[in-house]
Amino acid sequence: MRYFDEHGTCVFCDMARLESEAAIRVVCEDEHFVAFIPYAAFSPFHTWILPRRHRSLFTQASDEELASLGNILKTTLLKLYRGLGDPHYNYMIRMAPLAYEKVHWSHWYLSIVPKVTRAAGFELGSGMYINTALPEESAAFLRAVTT
Repeated sequence: MRYFDEHGTCVFCDMARLESEAAIRVVCEDEHFVAFIPYAAFSPFHTWILPRRHRSLFTQASDEELASLGNILKTTLLKLYRGLGDPHYNYMIRMAPLAYEKVHWSHWYLSIVPKVTRAAGFELGSGMYINTALPEESAAFLRAVTT
């Protein structure tokens, strides 16, 4: 919300555009979505799939966008499966509360968190997590995996 107030644009729309333009953290993309590893990823290979069209709710996605999401999700999960040896993972659809369906500052997206590391003393004691992988290298690795 603060980013929107300061810049007049949605931070997620800007991230989707900038990540696609730079292409160094992009895993795969199409006309509707960009899958990338965020600059400050929570953990190694943590991937976001952002829609290019601004919508605050997942339920606002069109049938064409949902078909595209299915393809991007399949490609991304296959790359994780083949490249990392079938890791366990969680994925979440992040979106605004239903009452905020028309806000300009929120944008839904999908987050995939592969389980490739373990939380240890520092993480468990501090609640902060250390990512030992560079997102640019992780993205380049996944881009090179054939599906």
